[in-house]
Amino acid sequence: MKILKEIISMLDSDVPVKEVRIGPFWTAVWTRNCGLASTIFNHEHGSGPPVRQAGSLVGRSARELCEYALSGSLLERSVGLAAINSLVEVDPAGCRKINAAEVLMEKGKGKKICVVGHFPFVPRLQEVAEKLWVLERRPRLGDLPAKEAENIMPQADVLAITGTALINETMDQLLSLCRKDALIMVLGPTTPLSPVWFDHGVDLVSGTQVTEPATVLRLVSEGIIFSEFRRRGVRLLTMAREG
Repeated sequence: MKILKEIISMLDSDVPVKEVRIGPFWTAVWTRNCGLASTIFNHEHGSGPPVRQAGSLVGRSARELCEYALSGSLLERSVGLAAINSLVEVDPAGCRKINAAEVLMEKGKGKKICVVGHFPFVPRLQEVAEKLWVLERRPRLGDLPAKEAENIMPQADVLAITGTALINETMDQLLSLCRKDALIMVLGPTTPLSPVWFDHGVDLVSGTQVTEPATVLRLVSEGIIFSEFRRRGVRLLTMAREG
């Protein structure tokens, strides 16, 4: 959780929470901006509330919700990451309006690529990569189980790690398995667009900036998947480490 704590420590403002939406696939928190994160949930009825103070989050401190990202509850971590993304100040001058898939297609051509998390662009990467491994906690056909990370990741020239690894507390470990000379990307709407990543060996950070909070909040509530709403109220941005 070292990286996550550093990202939180770099947040320089606090405002009241305007809205919290927890949908089946995405969680959104609207404070100064609107932030997104994957909804990760393993709660069973009768085992206590999965989100502290649920029902009275609006009006609370945004920084208080950011601390939920360090919770023992997966759903609270989702809320916390969305709150962090709502407070991170994104510098447009330091970002490119480009999809992570396009970057990986360019940088991974003819190379060994490891993707942590099964993204929709995997078939496209298979066409250009010398070798492609997909590590997934819930493997699909052709994927490898996440427990193979220690064997696979050190072999890769290019690595793409889902930002949801912050929620399941595996990010620090995954980054430690990457070769120093490898190109490393962290990606997905859960990923905070923070320069803190560059202090931990990450070369590229690809995330989402919400441009129409009201629209995105409604779509989250309606259970939309990301591929359907990424052109409706959000912008895909990628940051690169200097050099």
